Amino acid sequence: MSLKVGITRFLGTNCDEDVRKWVLSKSATATYLWYEDQFNVKDYDMVIIPGGFSYGDYLRCGALAAQTPVMKSVKEFAQKEKPILGICNGFQILCESGLLPGALLANSEQRFKDQWVELEVKQNKNPFAKQTSNGQVLKLPIAHGMGNYYADSETLKKLSDQNQIWLTYKDNPNGALLNIAGITNEKHNICGLMPHPERANAPWMGSSDGAFFL
Repeated sequence: MSLKVGITRFLGTNCDEDVRKWVLSKSATATYLWYEDQFNVKDYDMVIIPGGFSYGDYLRCGALAAQTPVMKSVKEFAQKEKPILGICNGFQILCESGLLPGALLANSEQRFKDQWVELEVKQNKNPFAKQTSNGQVLKLPIAHGMGNYYADSETLKKLSDQNQIWLTYKDNPNGALLNIAGITNEKHNICGLMPHPERANAPWMGSSDGAFFL
């Protein structure tokens, strides 16, 4: 049986089709999960929250998407300890939903960043890091105006102590504390990252390192 992946869609999501093709390239099935609907958590093995500009980034990035009906099901899915991946705006939505700690603030230079970055794998204990090794360097693209990860000192210590820091930037592009590019929850089933693995799935794209994530 192939892996059944649900892909959320909000008003303003724009990376959903890229993620769908990425999932299909791994011989998994992909189903869109619309923002106004709840879903049966038993029907899916994994949920991915793609990037984009949900609700035009009004209020705060991800804040309005976090209040939609589909996120009630995503939270139920999380309670079942099933794997959830939030990419870029998806990472922001996970933080706004309280499923991941901290927040994504405006980039330190107050500019939108659209570039390739190098990342270091700090831990490979989550479902999306099994094909990587600790210390491995990956090349992925970023495209965000609010990717500056922030958390208070107590939360940052907890993330470090409990091995929840997943990926760090080799050359920090946005001012993120501890160079954080991706984190997980305590149980390592909920994962968020700012870079886009679905945009680095073949050499012609500029890197095939995104293939490691599924």
